[in-house]
Amino acid sequence: MANRLMSDYEVSLVNDNMQELYVRFHGPAETPFAGGVWKIHVELPDQYPFKSPSIGFMNKIFHPNIDELSGSVCLDVINQTWSPMFDMINIFEVFLPQLLRYPNPNDPLNGEAAALLMRHPKEYDVKVKEYVQRFATKEAADAAADNEEEEDDEEMSDIGSISDDEETGHMAH
Repeated sequence: MANRLMSDYEVSLVNDNMQELYVRFHGPAETPFAGGVWKIHVELPDQYPFKSPSIGFMNKIFHPNIDELSGSVCLDVINQTWSPMFDMINIFEVFLPQLLRYPNPNDPLNGEAAALLMRHPKEYDVKVKEYVQRFATKEAADAAADNEEEEDDEEMSDIGSISDDEETGHMAH
């Protein structure tokens, strides 16, 4: 399974754990997501493939069935299409492209995206593209891998280091 997947996608295991991995995913062509690059976090349950994996977008995406803050994909939506016949590659070749092409606004995790899609589809497309340009770049996908938990610490240390430099002036070097 792994080798077939590796050929088309950049995959990295999280902590050498076979049940948790990151995969780089490109938005499907002919959709407002085209050109976007996302880092997808996939967690396989112990009962996999009989139980569907949990899938999360590490960098932001604007989509009715994806939670904007956590990036997690609505499990109901995964379960509707999941089958034990699927393997990992189906997630990236079938499930995610279909999800981005045919969002289901009736079962939303992002109510704003769902409402926009139903009432103002053109504005929805515009907003999706805006998010792609802002958050779904290759750089953003690369950065998204660095542990989410560390974000706050990094900001704190940046602030700390700036004030240190001011105090010590040029002696910091």
